[in-house]
Parts: sequence; C-alpha cells; structure tokens
Amino acid sequence: MPELSKRLAAVTDSIICEMTRISDETPGSINLSQGFPDYDPPQVVLDAMKKMAEGGEQHQYAVTCGAPNLRKCIAEKYSPLFGRTIDPEKEVVITCGGTEAMMATMMSVCNPGDKVIVFSPFYENYGTDSILSGAQPIYVPLVPPTYQFDPEVLENAFKQGAKAVIVCNPCNPCGKVFSREELLLIEGLAEKYDAFVVTDEVYEHIVFEPYVHTRAAALPGAYERTITCNSLSKTFSITGWRIGFVIATPEVAEYIKKAHDFLTIGAAAPLQEAICSAFTLGEDYYAEMLADYTRRRDVFCSGLDEIGLEYTKPQGSYFMMVDISKFLAKEKFAGWTDTQFCEWMIKEVGVAAVPGSAFFAEPINHLIRLHFARSEESLREAIARLMKLKQYL
Repeated sequence: MPELSKRLAAVTDSIICEMTRISDETPGSINLSQGFPDYDPPQVVLDAMKKMAEGGEQHQYAVTCGAPNLRKCIAEKYSPLFGRTIDPEKEVVITCGGTEAMMATMMSVCNPGDKVIVFSPFYENYGTDSILSGAQPIYVPLVPPTYQFDPEVLENAFKQGAKAVIVCNPCNPCGKVFSREELLLIEGLAEKYDAFVVTDEVYEHIVFEPYVHTRAAALPGAYERTITCNSLSKTFSITGWRIGFVIATPEVAEYIKKAHDFLTIGAAAPLQEAICSAFTLGEDYYAEMLADYTRRRDVFCSGLDEIGLEYTKPQGSYFMMVDISKFLAKEKFAGWTDTQFCEWMIKEVGVAAVPGSAFFAEPINHLIRLHFARSEESLREAIARLMKLKQYL
C-alpha cells in the first residue's frame, strides 16, 4: 500500500467531536462540549427556510462565490462597520461555514514552508489548517488565567518570518476579547514584517459589558492586509446550516474564491437565500441576544461559584475555561489527565466538557472548556449535576 499523507498523519482526531460522541452514547448527558445552541433560529429565518423549501431553482447550485442576495446583505451590513464600501462582487465570498472560510483562506495565503502565528489556546482547527496548508504554526501563549500575551514574544514570532497571524476575537476557547490596543499592536507588527492578519470573528455579537468588539479590518490602514473570516451560525443559531463568509480585498478574495470553488463548489443554495431574511432584523435582535447570553453566563457562573470551581469569566463568546487543579490533586484522580477527567465527568456526572489540553500548544493539563449556549433550564440542570463535584473539593 502506498504511503498516506504525511500532513494528515500529524493531525489528531477532533477531541470536541470525541467528547460529543461519548456524550451522545451516555443517556441523558448534557453536552456542554460542542458549542451549539439548543433553541431555534429567529422565526423570520424559519419562515424563509420553509418558503425556500417550496421553491424551484433555489435547490440547484448557487453561484460559486455565494448567492448575490446574501453577498449584498453582508456588504451592506459590514460596510459601515468597516468604515469603507465593501464590494459584494469582489470582496465577499460565501463558504461552507466559518471552518471552510478559514481553510480556504489559509490555502490562499500560505505556501509550503511558510510560518503562521497562532495564539495558544486556540480553536483546534487553526493548527490543523496551517499544517494542511503546508505551513508551520508558531504558537504564542495567551497566558491563563488572564490570557494576555507578551508583545516581545509576539514580535519574536514575526521575526521568524511569519506569513500570517490568526486572531480569534472573541476567542474560542477562553472567552478573551482582544482590545483595540492589542489589535493595533498586532496590525502594526503585521505591517512591519509584511504579514497577513487573519481574523475569526464568529462571536462578534457576543461581547459582554464593559468589553467592546473591535474589528481588526476597520483599524486605520489595516484593511489591505486583513482577512476577516466569519459565520452566521452562532449569531442566528444555525450551526447546522454551514453558512460562513470571508471579507477581503479583491486580490485576496479572488484566491479564496478559487480555493472555495474546488473545495466545495458552494454552500447550500436554499439556505443562502433563506438566511438573507436574518438581515432584516434590527439592532434590537442583537441587543436581546446579548442580554440573553449575559443572563446565561451569569446563571452558569453563579452555579460554578456555588460549587466552588475556579474559572476565568468570559469577556465574550459562550465558552469558558474551568480550573480542575484541585480535583487532579486528590487521591481519587491521581495521575489522571484532563481527558480522563472529562470522560469520567460525562459518565459519572452527566455533563460533557472538552479537555483544555486540546487547545494548548503548551503542556497545560489542568483546564477544561465548558459552554453556556443552552437554555437557562438546561444550564440549571447542568449545574445541579455538577454539584456532585463538591464532594471531591
């Protein structure tokens, strides 16, 4: 048998999917590992989907770079947010979720042997995307529990010849929101060392007060070298629809369009048309969504406080890192890894989490990731189950 791909040999299976699999196989388990909501999209979106299902031509291929209606909606929304006029024909590409948006982008900017800066902890796809693109990731620590980075360490990474830096803002898995000052520093170093800034802004509308979401591409002089990857999955509770997009300069977008064309041809045509209805929702929708997530976060954090668990309160997104050091120091869990603890927690407590080591390049084994994109009823039930952990503290 011929040798298989060396690139894929270096890639491990998704630990998030593995924890979800174990959760699905455990009757009654509450899945707080894979970050998807347990409530419906807005009614206007459901109505539009039903209408599209009864249509005709919408069931066939969409234009490869995305349905014109959807690209127009995205350009109209983000032009004022970016402080420039975005051309829907030349600067917007619709992809199969934010996952493909990032993969197509990495394939477009990287050549074999290039280097890419990835902040650690990182969403598990980033390192893999770099490797599959033939690039070498350079990891820059976001140091727990505050998840700040050292500017000197970051500049040293750029000095190694980095072609790009990936910034997830707000950050999955730790809930960090990069400040305007941090993003100005990153953009400044990217300009100094002639590198791209690739941002993942999927959680842009889930930023808790007093923090503010700054769009890197909107910073002075930053648009030309910034590639914005995004998705409608989290904002409108449609993770299964797989509708993502990229905003970039015409030159970069043309390359991303090529990669996207040969990866997937296009995202689901009827769903692209249906999601256009979401852009009719006003600012009240985003404010209400944020208020809902703020309540969920506060309910969940209050429960963790009552249990006595230590965590970093998220500034944005619906993810948080919880410290399990006290458990791993107990005789019952002696020698356990965070993965073993998560597997035990699913089966014995009935709540699924993700071992934090899956997100770190550094040897960090004392954190787990939980999410609170669930109804308050589900979150209160999860807290009730997690109360079982108190006996081990």
